[in-house]
This record gives sequence, C-alpha cells and structure tokens, in this order.
Amino acid sequence: MPVVYRLQQGARALFAFSQSVDWALAERYLSPSLMALFRQMDRGEQLHSLAVLRDVLAQGDTPNDLAVAALLHDVGKSRYPISIWQKTLVVMVRALVPSAYKHWSNGSPLNLWQRPFVVYEQHPLWSAELLRAAGASETACWLAAHHATSLATATTPAQLEWLKRLQQADDEN
Repeated sequence: MPVVYRLQQGARALFAFSQSVDWALAERYLSPSLMALFRQMDRGEQLHSLAVLRDVLAQGDTPNDLAVAALLHDVGKSRYPISIWQKTLVVMVRALVPSAYKHWSNGSPLNLWQRPFVVYEQHPLWSAELLRAAGASETACWLAAHHATSLATATTPAQLEWLKRLQQADDEN
C-alpha cells in the first residue's frame, strides 16, 4: 500500500504545476508568519496540505490548531528539499529493506545520498520547530511533530482525536 500510494502521490506531484493553489483557504487559518511558512513549501506539498485540510474539515468541527497542523505538518521538508523520485525511493527502501532505511535515516541531511531518508524521518520534528518559531500554538506544534508517529503518543482525549483525524487525512492524500 505505501509504495502504490507513493507512486500515486508522485504522479500527482508531477502535475502539480498545472494546478492552482487555493491561497485564500490557507489564509483563513494561517497568521501572516505561518502563511510565510506555507509559501516556502513546494507546490506539490502545498496542494497535498490543502487536500489534507479539506479532508480534516469534512470530518466535522475543526479547531484552528488542527487546521494549522493540517496545512503545515510537512513544512519541515522545506529545510532540505528532495525530488519526487527520492520520496518514492525512501518509501520503497523502507518497505523492502528496513535495515537500510534505518541506517540511512540516522545519517546527515548534508549527505546527498542520505538526505531523502533523513528528511522523511526528521521532517515532523523540523515542522514543529518551524511552527514554534513562527508563533503557532503548542497544540499545532505537537500535532505536526507527531503526525507520523503512533497514536499512543497522545496524552489527552483531544490529542488522540485530532491526531487520528490528521493521520487519516494525511494517509488518504
């Protein structure tokens, strides 16, 4: 499933240039400093994040912290941009050779070979750092930091509910 999903996501990213970004939707939930982060993301990530937001909104009442996390959960990837083929490679290696994935993801983002693996592993924490520096709430930062981790990291019922919603929307887009 992750490999097929990543291939589909890669195909969508290849054609991202032909799709418009709904800036007005993002601006409804993001402060100017957070909007600046959104604008740093590549077009494919912006479109993905807007799709995640739309799915979260469709799930019901959506607190602003959850909307912010939906829009900026992947902003950490902008620290070290990687290409579509690198994103696909990471998912394939993770699924087929987990020991290699683990080894390379513990490397340095400055190493061009290891970079996509490190970005895949570290981007949630980088996203939270960027959000915090731009003035986001601790809840939005927590959601971004944990969007790719186990639901068991939630310590309150609200965190659990919001993390489930974010992960479900992220997995479907």
